[in-house]
Parts: sequence; C-alpha cells; structure tokens
Amino acid sequence: METHILVLSLAFFVFISFKLLFGKRHSKFNLPPSPARPLPLIGHLHLLKMPLHRTFVSFSQSLGGAPIFCLRLGNRLTVVVTSYSIAEECFTKNDIVFANRPDLILGKHIEYNSTTMTSAPYGDHWRNLRRIGAVEIFASHKLNGFLSVRKDEVRHLLLRLSKNSQHGFAKVEMRHLLFELTINNVFRMVAGKRFYGEGTEKDEVTQQVRQLMDEIVSIAGAGNAADYLPILRWITDFEKHIKKLASRLDKFLQSLVDEKRADKEKGTTMIDHLLSLQETQPDYYTDVTLKGLIVVMIIAGSETIAWTLEWAMMNLLNNPEVLKKARAEIDTKIGFDRLIDESDTVNLPYLQWIVLETLRLHPAAPTLVPHMPSEDCMLAGYDVPRGSMLLVNIWAMHRDPSIWEDPEMFKPERFENEKQTQKLLSFGIGRRACPGVGLAHRLVSLALGSMVQCFEWQRIGEDYVDSREEETVALMRPATPLVAMCKASPIVHKILDVFA
Repeated sequence: METHILVLSLAFFVFISFKLLFGKRHSKFNLPPSPARPLPLIGHLHLLKMPLHRTFVSFSQSLGGAPIFCLRLGNRLTVVVTSYSIAEECFTKNDIVFANRPDLILGKHIEYNSTTMTSAPYGDHWRNLRRIGAVEIFASHKLNGFLSVRKDEVRHLLLRLSKNSQHGFAKVEMRHLLFELTINNVFRMVAGKRFYGEGTEKDEVTQQVRQLMDEIVSIAGAGNAADYLPILRWITDFEKHIKKLASRLDKFLQSLVDEKRADKEKGTTMIDHLLSLQETQPDYYTDVTLKGLIVVMIIAGSETIAWTLEWAMMNLLNNPEVLKKARAEIDTKIGFDRLIDESDTVNLPYLQWIVLETLRLHPAAPTLVPHMPSEDCMLAGYDVPRGSMLLVNIWAMHRDPSIWEDPEMFKPERFENEKQTQKLLSFGIGRRACPGVGLAHRLVSLALGSMVQCFEWQRIGEDYVDSREEETVALMRPATPLVAMCKASPIVHKILDVFA
C-alpha cells in the first residue's frame, strides 16, 4: 500500500510539474497539429505502436495528410516530419539548430553519457569525433586499406554457400551468414581478427558478441516510454536492464583495447591508430573516447548492413526478372573467368540501382536518429521549441507517390534518373548524416554482386518471400529470417577452389 501511495504521489507531482512548466511554456507557440488531444501526464504515449514509421503515417493521414505534426510524449514535445521538402528545410536552413541530440537512456549508458559520434551534443567534442571519423576511419584511402578484408570475408560467405550447393539447389538460412560477413568485417577493421562463425573459436565471447548486438538492436530508437516518463525509470527495470547491458558491453570493449595495448607489434587496425593518438593526447583520447568510437563502428557497421543485404536478396527473389537482369549485367561486363571485384561495382549501374532501391524501401533507421533543436525555430510555418525532439520519417518520404512513381514496387530502373538518388535519405541528411555510407555501399555492392554472380537463386516454393518488417523494434529488420534455395554456378568450381 505504501508503495502505491508513493507512486501516485510521484505521478501527481510529475503531472503538476508538467502542467506548470511544460504546458505553460508551449502554450505560447503555434505548434504543428496533433492527431488527438493528449492525456494528462502521458500525452500521446498510449497511441504509439510499433513499428513507429507506420504509426506516424496513420497519424499524418488522420490529419488529412499533414506533412508535419506534433505529439506530447510524456514530458517531451515531439515533432514528426513526413515531407521531403520540410526535411530539406530542417537540414539546410536550420541544420545547425537541429544538429543536437536528445538525452535518451540508451545514449546515457550504452554510449558513455552521450559522448559518442552518434549521440554527442553539437559542439567541439562532436566536431572532433566527426573529423576522426571522416579522416581517420571512413576516408577513401582508409577504406581502400581494408579492401583485402572485405574481399576475404565475401569469399568466406561464398564458400559457406557453396558447401551444400555444388550438386544442386540447397536450402540456406541467410541471416546467420550475412551477420557473420558484416560482424567479422567490422571486427577485423577494428581489432584485426574474426569473432564469429567458422574459423573462430566457439567460446563464450563469440556468443556474447551476438547476444550484445541483438539486445542493443531490440532497444534502439525512439520508442522507449521510459525516455519520456521519468517515473518509469523508478517503477520499471528498464534502465536497470540497460545499465547491466552497458556494463557487459563496456567490459568487452575494454578487453579489445587492452589486448591491442599489450600487443608489442602495432598493426593497422582502428584500435592501433586510436592508441597512437592516445599516446600523443592522453587527456583527450581516453579509453572512454576510444570505446565510444568503437561501439558506434560495431553497431552501425554490422547488423544494419546485414539487414540491407537480407532485404536486397528478398527483393531479388520476389522479383526474378530483376535478378536475371543483374546476372546478365555481371556476366556481360565481368565474364566467367574471375570474381567480381570492388572496383567493378562502379561500372555495374544496374547492381547499384538495386542497392539504392533496397535502401529506399527498407532504410535501416526508418525515422533516423532523433534530433533536438538547440533554440526556438520555425519549420513549415510552425514553431518548434528548443529542447523538443524531431523525428524524420524517411520511410514515408521514400514511399511518397508525389516523388516516386509506383512507390510500393521494387523498380531499380527508377534510379536511371540520377536526380532520384538525391531524394534518398537512408543515411540521414545534413551535418549529422551517417559518415559510414561509403563503407556500407562498398560492402553491400561487393557482397550482393558476388552472390548474384556465383549462385542461382530461387524461392522455397511458389509463395513470395515474407517481406514484412519486424514490429517489435524501432529499426527496420525483416520479420522472418530469409531462407532461400541456391545452386553454385560453374564459376564457383573454377575460382573459389583456390581459396578453399
């Protein structure tokens, strides 16, 4: 009974504070329309359902197709944009204003008190992290230095696929193999060794890596109620769970740094380079800064790229005529005597269009990473108060019939018009756009082109592959892991035996 009284008292206190402070301040603004009147204390939280990007479309439709609307999520005002032109206004005219990030529980604990490249507030620290990313990690010459890693991991994938398919079509579960490809690619860049799948030790660390990634993905995004109702941090175990997860993650990341620090032979990995920076500026390049750079690299460079490849294969299986065109392009321009190389992909426009069309229909972060205005501003004629949260529903923009012809269809040919590429916002827009776009395009193009070149692909049965997204997470992961039929092409026997 005493606990219930305490909870009710706290709720009443929060409600009064909400009305006196939050409500009073925002009443003077001309805010965007809302889909319904907010309830006391919780606002519109009760209306939120996963997946958020689809729920936001329904809100927009309920307001007559409003391209911008607002929600009161607990104690936070949230503005949602569903129009490409307004998104451009956000990140051109108001780019610096919207360059901040809101404080979220995940950023506090997983991303070292919001000090990583993804979560840090706009300022000198973020600019320095961005410079490190642009110059020291994602620059073309740095990515070129890890070309052999990408090629080797793609060969591992092709060998795994060919083991059971050399004498006819064989059933393969793709999600596991694609995750192995991307996680090992990023770990070899970061730490210089494979962590997952064949050729690695089957120990607790291997399982820990996969479990950590799955748990982080399941809680990422803007859909956690505890971020909007502080009282939920006290009466639920959500934040406690995040702290435990962060502790496990930190322990693992610290082991990577310590292992490299103890290695007398300095290599060319990302950690080696960061440790050399630490030697020259130890006060700035602390272990926390290093681990923050590493965790962003791992999270952004593994699961999301694997999902993009999985979505791409689903689209090809459901559209065999597209698969046939992609195969014909590769056979014509590459031939049958060598594997496709990364440098070839720029001369394979149809393959590139398939990648772009996959990113259009299935952006990994359909509402992008949340933004927060640092000062009051105007957007599409409405006031957006400082400290509110901005969500950009690029999933809706990528399916806007006023921009895209037949928007629900998988049509790579639409990107023959290069202007359409500018309308893709899968990696964000403005100064907080994802700096890893170059790495993602390189790995996805090489892996996808290699799978098309080396194997024949079919669906299991006549039914279309289930291409719905998972409804329990804010990020865009296929609801059903892809299982397909594949058969090794003659080039596999001719070329891959050299690497077996």
